[in-house]
Amino acid sequence: MHDIDNLQKSITVDTFHTDAITHVYQYPLYQILLFDQETIIQIDFTTYIIPPQSILFLSPFQHLSFRNDGTTAPQQLRFHGDYYCIEYHKKEVACNGILFNNIYIQPYVVVPISLFHQVEEIFLKIKDEISLLSQHSDAIIKAYLQLILALCSKEKKSTMKDFLPLELQDNTLALQFQKDLELLFLEQKSVAYYADKVHLSIDRFSKKIKQQLGKSPSTLIQERTILEAKKMLHLTHLPIKEIAEQLCFHDEHYFSRYFKKNVGISPSQYREQVGISIVAK
Repeated sequence: MHDIDNLQKSITVDTFHTDAITHVYQYPLYQILLFDQETIIQIDFTTYIIPPQSILFLSPFQHLSFRNDGTTAPQQLRFHGDYYCIEYHKKEVACNGILFNNIYIQPYVVVPISLFHQVEEIFLKIKDEISLLSQHSDAIIKAYLQLILALCSKEKKSTMKDFLPLELQDNTLALQFQKDLELLFLEQKSVAYYADKVHLSIDRFSKKIKQQLGKSPSTLIQERTILEAKKMLHLTHLPIKEIAEQLCFHDEHYFSRYFKKNVGISPSQYREQVGISIVAK
């Protein structure tokens, strides 16, 4: 059984307090935040207007910023993905998952008020269980966390058309780009390549993708590459040099600079704080 210090390092529930000005926050843990009122936030420097009764999902070291007007104090749950619900985590939280790490869709889900209150109650139950630390606390907390993820995954699937298989959806430019990017992002990191595939100029292609997906194709290519790097650093013991090679960076040092520029820390620091090596300690 884990002692209280180890348990609290693996999962915490509290109120997300900010100062009076906009500030950027980054954590080496997964985060779930409950917003009971409309809030304007930035995730990785993309602006979102979060409606009331929204649940926001953040992966380790994502950039979060919002201005606290004195009334915004969302409840937050932070957890280490490898310690809690490992199998469920790998399936549902992995690269391009439904709740976390999907570069093509909004990072939050708007839920019915009854579900919002249900998740609030589960937050409180997890917090109580952490303080109790009984013989069965680990199993109970894992079950509560998996319940939150399952309920929110179900809600997001039911409200988002984009989770239908690509072959069942309209063949829009954005969907075709998603399909191409998933297949080719390792070898093809040039916007010109994807624009040429659909016989559009780079400017026209970029404008259309930005209109349909809310991000430029260059940003999406970059984010998809970083997501794959995070997944490999998180879920494997591969040397960083080998990860760089698999991601088609022929220079390990260039890969490290690229990763640090986009994430804020080096690949080795990311692995040290987020990767599976933590679980073995």
